Amino acid sequence: HDMTKVRVAAIQMRSCMDPARNAEDFEALVREAAGQGAAYVQSPEMTGLLVRDKTALMAQIKDEAEDPLVACSSRLARELGIHLHLGSTAIALPGGKVANRAFLFDPSGEKRVSYDKIHMFDVDLDHGESWRESATYEPGKATRVAELPFGKLGFAVCYDLRFPQLFRAQALAGAEILTVPAAFTRQTGEAHWHVLLRARAIENGAFVVAAAQGGRHEDGRETYGHSMIVDPWGRILAEADHDEPGVVVAEIDLAAVADARRKVPNLKNARDFEVQTVAPTGGAGDGA
Repeated sequence: HDMTKVRVAAIQMRSCMDPARNAEDFEALVREAAGQGAAYVQSPEMTGLLVRDKTALMAQIKDEAEDPLVACSSRLARELGIHLHLGSTAIALPGGKVANRAFLFDPSGEKRVSYDKIHMFDVDLDHGESWRESATYEPGKATRVAELPFGKLGFAVCYDLRFPQLFRAQALAGAEILTVPAAFTRQTGEAHWHVLLRARAIENGAFVVAAAQGGRHEDGRETYGHSMIVDPWGRILAEADHDEPGVVVAEIDLAAVADARRKVPNLKNARDFEVQTVAPTGGAGDGA
């Protein structure tokens, strides 16, 4: 088998407010993905619990050492012999805050990486849809790139997608696969999900794997689904063209990264520049 090729999977979920049920759904989908030959499997943001109410959230979450989904992920990675990327789950921190934390487990079941979502989703959308992630979550301070047997993998979560400098920094650090596990709202997903994922792949000459939450959730929110795997030329290799739970799998060839970066070497061609704001000349501009 060609050493540069690896089969990767994104699992699409509809996480509810019951961590035990979410863990069951997660396990079934991870097993399905591994059964299709995936050596790397990614789950969506907030795999373990999707609940808007802070009090309800705080009542159910645990610290990393006690979190049952973290333990489940380690066990599954070892049993199935895969790299398992828990896209994120809510982890209790000392002092009453919460981490929106991603984990990567290797085939021995060891935790190789954790990553705390850096950018907080504090937005006001149409139809009264508002989010204030910073009220509950402690933002991360570091991006991470993991050196894995099949390639270098960068970490991000959901709203991070809108900050191209994060992915650019990862690509410059050698990342060949960018990851965006997400729970994109239906409203923003319909408008921006495809174009942003493809843009990140193209502008960095990298693969993008994005596992998503999809559908109407128990806490009332609606997420967009459309989990996908994109190649460095911006082609969608695999997509869940819906918001139902399921698995998308694609074989990726890491040689395509070097190929794309050779054809369009924009990572190398970047130049420093200054920004000059030019004021209009002439009168006071008071309309007199």
